[in-house]
Amino acid sequence: MLGWPEQTADLQCFYPNSILETGSDLIFFWVARMVMLGTELTGQLPFRQVLLHSLRLQEKVKEGNLDPREQLVAMEAQRRDFPKGIPQCGTDALRFALCSHRTQGEDISLSVSHVLSCRNFCNKMWQTLRFTLGVLGDNTTPVTTLEETAPLSSMDQWICSRLHSTVAQCEEAFEAYELHTVTSALYSFWVHSLCDVYMEYMKPVLLQQDDRSRQVASSVLYHCVSASLALLSPFMPFITEELWQRLQPFRPGPAAQTSSLCLQPYPSSSQLAHWNFPETERDFLLVQEVIRVARSLRAQCGMTKEKPAMWAVCSPSQAQVLRQFGSAVWTLSRISNLHIYCPHGADDLLSTHSTPPPPEGSLLGVVDHTCQLHLHVQSGINIDKQILQLSRRRDKLVPKLEKILCRVRSPDYLTKAPAHVREQIDSKMSALQQELKTVEDQLRVLQETQN
Repeated sequence: MLGWPEQTADLQCFYPNSILETGSDLIFFWVARMVMLGTELTGQLPFRQVLLHSLRLQEKVKEGNLDPREQLVAMEAQRRDFPKGIPQCGTDALRFALCSHRTQGEDISLSVSHVLSCRNFCNKMWQTLRFTLGVLGDNTTPVTTLEETAPLSSMDQWICSRLHSTVAQCEEAFEAYELHTVTSALYSFWVHSLCDVYMEYMKPVLLQQDDRSRQVASSVLYHCVSASLALLSPFMPFITEELWQRLQPFRPGPAAQTSSLCLQPYPSSSQLAHWNFPETERDFLLVQEVIRVARSLRAQCGMTKEKPAMWAVCSPSQAQVLRQFGSAVWTLSRISNLHIYCPHGADDLLSTHSTPPPPEGSLLGVVDHTCQLHLHVQSGINIDKQILQLSRRRDKLVPKLEKILCRVRSPDYLTKAPAHVREQIDSKMSALQQELKTVEDQLRVLQETQN
C-alpha cells in the first residue's frame, strides 16, 4: 500500500495519519492490528489518536443485539409515528442528525423525528437564502468585503458578535472532537439568532430611507449567511454548496478564484476579530428577556394584530440598554412604544429621560428582580374574554398543583423518592406555583378594572 516498502512520495505524505475514526466494536479486530502491524513494518505508529463514533440503533430499542420482541415494539412505534412511512430527508439531514448526538463511543437511538427536524432545518436554510437574495437584489450598493464591513447599529454589532462567538465555539469543539457541540452552536446561530431575531429586525430597516443603514445591514446579512454556509459545509456538503453558489454573483471584490465551497478556507475567529463585541452580546440578554415577557403579555391579552404601548420599570443601567436597542424591542415585541420609568436613581443622568410611571390597573410581567413590564389593560383588549380564559387556566392549574403537593406531603416521599426525582418534582411545583400566582394576579387586576 502506498508503494511500501519503498519510501514513495505517497507513503511519506499519507503515513502516518493524525487520527483514526472508527466504531468501538472494531478496537481489537481492526485498530489494534493496524497499530501492531504498522509499528512492526515501518517503526512508526499509524496514528496518534482514535475517535470512537457512536453506534446507530433503531429508536426505542435498548440493546445492541436486537431481540425480536424489542424489534417488533420499535417497528410498531415507528408505524404509529409515521403511518405513511418514513419521509425522505436526504443525506445532509441524516449526517447532521448523526453528528448532533452527544455520546461518543456509546450506543445511540436514532430518532427518525430528529432526522426529520434536521430536514426542516435544511428548508429553513433555503428560506433564509431566498430572503437574502431578495435583499441583495434590491440593494443598489454593492456588498462590502468582510474586512470593510463595520456594523452600524447595535443589532448589527450583536449579530456580528454572535457569529464571532459561534466560530470560536466551533473551533474549540472541533479541537475536542465534540461534533455535537458544533452542530448545536451552528443550529442555534442560524435559527435563533439570524432568522428569529436579526432578519425580523431587518425588515423595517429595509423600508427606511437611510441608504447607509440598508447597505450595512445587507452586507452584514450577506457575510453572516456566507460564513454560516462555510461552517455547515462539513456536515451538509450538498445543500451548502448549492446555496453558496447562488450567493456568488453578489460576492464583493474580484472574481472568485475557487469554484467550490469545499475549496474555501474554513472560517476562523481571528478572521472575525473586528466583529467581537462581548458587551453588546451581554446587554442583549436583557433585551431578549424583555421581548419574551412582552410577547407573553400580548398572548395573555389575546392580542394578535394590535400593537399596544408598554412600560418598563427598571434601573438606570437597564434603561440605557433598552434605549440602545429600542427599535429592536419595538419590532420584535410588536409594540407601538416602550415607555421607560426609573423609580430609583433620580440623580442619574438617565433619569431625566424617564417617563411617568405606568398607569393603574396594568398587567404585570416580571423580567428580573429589577425590571418589570406593564401593559395597560385598556389597550384594546376584551376584558370579559380575557377573564374567562384566565379563569379556565386557573381551574386547570389548581388540580395539577394539588396533585403534586399531595405527593410531596406523603410520609414516604423523602425516603423513597430519589434525589433527582425530588429535584424534578420541586422544579415543576415551583413553576406551577409561579404560573398560578401570575394568573391570579392578572385576574385580580382585570376584575378590579371591570368593576
